[in-house]
Amino acid sequence: MMPWARPCDLYSAPGRLIMKLVLGEAPEAIPASIDVRFGATAAAAKVDGGPIDRILKKFSARIRIVRVHAAAASFGQPGKGHRGYGDLEHALGLSRTFRVEAEHSCCIADLVDTLRQLDRVEQASPYYLCALPFLQTEHGPANLEQAWISREQINAPQAMAYEPGDPAVIVAIVDTGVAMEHPELYNRLRPGFDTVELGMRDLANGLQLLGDRSEADTDPADEVGHGTSCAAIIGAAGERIPPGLAGASGLLPIRVLGAAQITGKSEPIGIGALADIDAGVKTAIDLGAKVINMSFGTPESALEKHDPAPHADVVRYGLAHGCVMVAASGNSGKPERFSPAVLEGVIAVGAVNADGKLSAFSTTGEHVALCAPGERVLTAGLRDYQMVTGTSFAAPFVAATAALLVSRGRRRSHSVDAATVKRILAESAKPWSRGQSAGGGAGVLDAHAALRALDREIDRASQAGRNSNEDGW
Repeated sequence: MMPWARPCDLYSAPGRLIMKLVLGEAPEAIPASIDVRFGATAAAAKVDGGPIDRILKKFSARIRIVRVHAAAASFGQPGKGHRGYGDLEHALGLSRTFRVEAEHSCCIADLVDTLRQLDRVEQASPYYLCALPFLQTEHGPANLEQAWISREQINAPQAMAYEPGDPAVIVAIVDTGVAMEHPELYNRLRPGFDTVELGMRDLANGLQLLGDRSEADTDPADEVGHGTSCAAIIGAAGERIPPGLAGASGLLPIRVLGAAQITGKSEPIGIGALADIDAGVKTAIDLGAKVINMSFGTPESALEKHDPAPHADVVRYGLAHGCVMVAASGNSGKPERFSPAVLEGVIAVGAVNADGKLSAFSTTGEHVALCAPGERVLTAGLRDYQMVTGTSFAAPFVAATAALLVSRGRRRSHSVDAATVKRILAESAKPWSRGQSAGGGAGVLDAHAALRALDREIDRASQAGRNSNEDGW
């Protein structure tokens, strides 16, 4: 039960909400969350000195307000995160999105409803949290032969021999962080970032935060294992498991989900605020990520009618910057829409088993682009190796292949945009057998076929250019 919120399947933290103002209505003086977190400045106590503040004060005597996103132009400049927003950040609302902290007893549901009535408020919603589903994992020594099963299923060895990857093509793993000292990842990681800002006051009874909670740091160290498993599929060094499919591509760990323990469960789960996830995705984009792996999601059915689609603004921001956005379709085992997988421009990835059949747990739908191995995938864990299952681990295979496609384009001096990557991945996928495709997209990922398809496309474009030049003479 959440007495501060409307009945809803999605948990929201007490005393907090997210508010986006209309273009031209956002006060310049409100600081960015990151600057408040690191003590460079204090949170604001008011917004407009008018109707918004009157409403806020009516519901709570104490108010703290910060911007969710820092300006790209001011990144790394303490105390200046709220300055220098670009036209795109203004247009998409990233400069106009605020986290409002009220008293713990505040009825957030009524406050959100009231704010939505104001013309200058574009959106208002509870402070929703996302939790990664609890998955049974099999820990133990790595069996190299077993590890190659999922990689050979998508022709990964041939793909990596065909295109080794470009270190300048950065893949961001936006997740629970990465085990920075793991031998598979130790020398593969770029300096990452941590946007988690959860405290015990944000969680319900039965959940206990673990490890790094409120410390002001940028360390993306993993305390769950989920992000580490995804990262190793993309970029493992190949010490005891196959090398990551993205080859020499750069790896950027972004921690957006903290660790929590559910009473009665032995394995920790990843949990984080949707706003913190958004901040992490934007940070990855501002740090130069070309491909972003998003192995998380929120079902649309769990939201209230007037809630905005989670992650929509930062996905549009990424696409506008030429990023390839890849997301897990979900583990509900039914036709359903999870965000960000369902958002336009995102490559939604389902899971298949070792026989190439759609996994029973894989969320399906018209938005799913293709599938990849997602059952009993051997990869890195927090300290050792483990078998993992879920669409969370299918998505990294596709993200890694996307990085190879972008790398191949760079090698051949040919620009490859996100729409092209999505189309080529779908067109080159191994098609489903008759009657087996229900909601699983175009088929099963074939990394080698995707690279060869891109080469053919580049060859045709080059020939067309030569013919055009000859005709011009």
